[in-house]
Amino acid sequence: MATVSKSFLTPPADVWNVIANGWLYSGWVVGASRIRDVDALWPAADAVLHHSVGAWPLLINDKTTVTASDPGKSIELMARGWPLGEAKVVITVEPEETGCKVTIAEDAVKGPGLWVPKAIRDPLITVRNTETLNRLELMAAGGAGNAGGAGT
Repeated sequence: MATVSKSFLTPPADVWNVIANGWLYSGWVVGASRIRDVDALWPAADAVLHHSVGAWPLLINDKTTVTASDPGKSIELMARGWPLGEAKVVITVEPEETGCKVTIAEDAVKGPGLWVPKAIRDPLITVRNTETLNRLELMAAGGAGNAGGAGT
């Protein structure tokens, strides 16, 4: 899996609050263009987030499913974007002395994405998830996901 980590100055709880608010997903996940619906149980296991990927007018409607969740610490997702395929994504949030370290590990698991050689696929995923972490950090630092914060 392509893995990217970044230290945030933001407390782990603030980062988790962004992850736990499925309606904010398209604000920090590169490639997700809009959210159409979020299960009330998000981010619990088996919860589904209905999203679109791409840019208008070339949008693909699909979904992301939580396959495992340890609230405040980690979430494992099966992100779909057919006809492009599916990817397994694992996000972890670990406390650090001055904030937290957030890690995203991702790889294609089904569909045409697997046809791309790993030597090409991993750097592309790494670039995408580096920007995803940048966006997540900014949203968490700005209070998105917190009561009274920018995302509520």
